[in-house]
Amino acid sequence: MRPIFLRSVFRVAIIATPILLVLHYFITHVLALIHIFFQHPGIAITQREVANAYLNGTLQESRKAPQIPKIIHQIFHNWKDPANETLPSDWDQQRHTCIDINPDWEYRLWTHKSSLAFLSTHYPTFLPAYLSYPHPVQRVDALRYFLLYHYGGIYLDLDNGCLPSIKPGSDSLDALTYFPLWITDGGRGALSNNILAARPNHPFWGRVVAELIEGRGALPLGSLTERLAGFWKRWWCLWGVLRYVEISWGVGQWFIGGAWDEYHRMLQLGQDVMTGKTVEGVVVDEEVSGRLYRLMMDNRPGMDEWVFFTQGRGGTWHGWDNWLFLEIGEHLWIFSMVLASLVGLMGWLARRYWRAQRGKGYRKVKSEDMEDRSE
Repeated sequence: MRPIFLRSVFRVAIIATPILLVLHYFITHVLALIHIFFQHPGIAITQREVANAYLNGTLQESRKAPQIPKIIHQIFHNWKDPANETLPSDWDQQRHTCIDINPDWEYRLWTHKSSLAFLSTHYPTFLPAYLSYPHPVQRVDALRYFLLYHYGGIYLDLDNGCLPSIKPGSDSLDALTYFPLWITDGGRGALSNNILAARPNHPFWGRVVAELIEGRGALPLGSLTERLAGFWKRWWCLWGVLRYVEISWGVGQWFIGGAWDEYHRMLQLGQDVMTGKTVEGVVVDEEVSGRLYRLMMDNRPGMDEWVFFTQGRGGTWHGWDNWLFLEIGEHLWIFSMVLASLVGLMGWLARRYWRAQRGKGYRKVKSEDMEDRSE
């Protein structure tokens, strides 16, 4: 009986070990994904709060001088015809709402040609990764981070425009230049990368740029072994079937949300945000520690008003799975409970299988047999 029992245990171990490893990998990645949809660190500010502080002068008094240079960046890559740099009429009108009411600002529209020239000149080691992204929108995502790190300024997607100035005699975006860095928060869990701002060489964008140069989200274009490794790396998005997942988690807004949380975690631990080494004497304070700002931009009815920006036609890169993750963001607790139930069900099925395997090789003894043996 012992050999039979040992064989059963060995058989269960052979089957269960790879299943448990896959489950561990899957669950840890899902938990990391869920974390992106919860409350993020940093200092949340509404557009109205910024506007009021600018109008009454407290923003200028506390900050002394603007930190973000007056540069507006936008990117237009015509994916179907890269040589055609003519913008759709609605996007062209949208961008002029920013150009016309910010006359003291420099405006830069980055096309395919100018984007490649910028990266070739300043970040040539990133070009192979940049050109290998499986989705064209990933190049637009990555480029904006390099532009903010290198030049600073405010980046806007082409489906975003600007509202009139809140103060006569000043440009509409001037109030937003007094912070070292801010990112937009749509209030639905995941942070957004549609409107971003920073001073040049900010360490947050330094960390992001360094990770992208190392190949984050890129596909290897070298040997067959490297290509096969790159193919395997895409399993979590079902090799591009989950398009929204691959774009968002690769170099998009989910990636930025994770980088944001990690940056603040390192600040809390007193670590250098570039090297990860502990720095003595770090004071955790809203200003001294370098905590960053989340500019609230929730466009749902009843939420804080938009004072500086508008929203137009967008989502040109969205796929079929976009609505799925929008619903997850809206009903995160329900999704979490469903996920926990599925994990519990899998555990229960595994336990039943284990008990069934243990029972093999044994014969149920009838009461008559026991009576015969006792006589």
